[in-house]
Amino acid sequence: MSKLRISVSPHIHSPVTTQRIMLDMIIALLPALIAGTVIFGLRALAVTAVCAAVCVLSEFIFNKICKKELTINDLSAVVTGLLLALSLPVNVPLWQAAVGSAFSIIVVKCLFGGIGQNFANPAITGRVFMLVTFGSLANAAYPEIVDTAAGATPLVTLSQGGSVEITDLLLGLRGGAIGETCTIALILGGIYLLARKVIVPHTPVAFIVTVFLLSFAVTLDAYSALCYTLSGGLFISAIFMATDYSTTPLTKWGKVIFGIGAGALTVLIRFWGVYPEGVSFAILLMNILSPYIDKWTAKKPFGGVAK
Repeated sequence: MSKLRISVSPHIHSPVTTQRIMLDMIIALLPALIAGTVIFGLRALAVTAVCAAVCVLSEFIFNKICKKELTINDLSAVVTGLLLALSLPVNVPLWQAAVGSAFSIIVVKCLFGGIGQNFANPAITGRVFMLVTFGSLANAAYPEIVDTAAGATPLVTLSQGGSVEITDLLLGLRGGAIGETCTIALILGGIYLLARKVIVPHTPVAFIVTVFLLSFAVTLDAYSALCYTLSGGLFISAIFMATDYSTTPLTKWGKVIFGIGAGALTVLIRFWGVYPEGVSFAILLMNILSPYIDKWTAKKPFGGVAK
C-alpha cells in the first residue's frame, strides 16, 4: 500500500499535447500564408511577422508581470497571431496590427486565465476590435492589390449587382484579407486538420452549407449563392476559428447548431447589415452562446434525473 499513488483527475493521459495541436494548426495555415504572399507580395509576411511576434511577446510579458507559468512554448500565441494576420488586409498599418494582436492576447486570452479559459476566439475578437476601433480597416480590404482585382472585394461587387468568377475565388485572384482569398489553400489546410483529427467536420460543414442555402434562398440564384459562399472570410473562419476547442460546443449536435447559427448570422449581416462581411461578428456572437448550446445538447447520464 505504501506504493499506492493517489492523484487528481484526469487519470487517462494522451500523447496529443497542446503544442502538437497548435503545430498542426500552423502547418495547416501555411498554404494560405504562402498563397497570400504570392498574391499580395512580401508585405503579407511583414504583417504576419508583426502579429505573431506581438502575440508571443504580449503573452510572455503578461505572464512575467503576473508571475505566472510561461506558456509561450505551447505555440497557441503563434496560432492567434497567424489567424489574426491572415484575416487582415495586406495594407493594414503595422502599428494597428500590433495593437490588435496585443488586445487579442492580453484582454481576450490572458485576463480570462489563458488558453482554454477565454470566452471567445482571440483572433476573431481581435479583428472585431480592430474593425470597430479603426474605421479605416473596413475600407482597407478594397484596394487594387492584384492585377485582376477591380478594386473591390467580391462581397462588395456582389452586393452592388456585379458578378465574379468562381475560378478567381478558388485561386485567390481577388481583393480581400491576406489569408481568406485562396479557397483552395484553405481547403487543403482543412483536409490536413481532418486527417490529423485535430478538428471534426460538424461545424465547418454546417457553417458553409447554411451560408450557401440561405444565400440561395435570398438570391434565388445557385451561381450567386456559390459566389457568396466562396467569398469573404467564410472558409478560413469555418475551418480554423469556428472549430476552436475552448469557445465552441463540445457535443456533436452542439457543433452543428453552432455552425448553423453562425451561418445564419453571417447571411443576415451580409445582406442586411452595415458591414459587407459578417463572419467575425457571427462567430463572436455564437461563442457567447456556446455554454448554453452545450447545456441544451448535453446527454442525460443513464439513470440520471432531469433537472
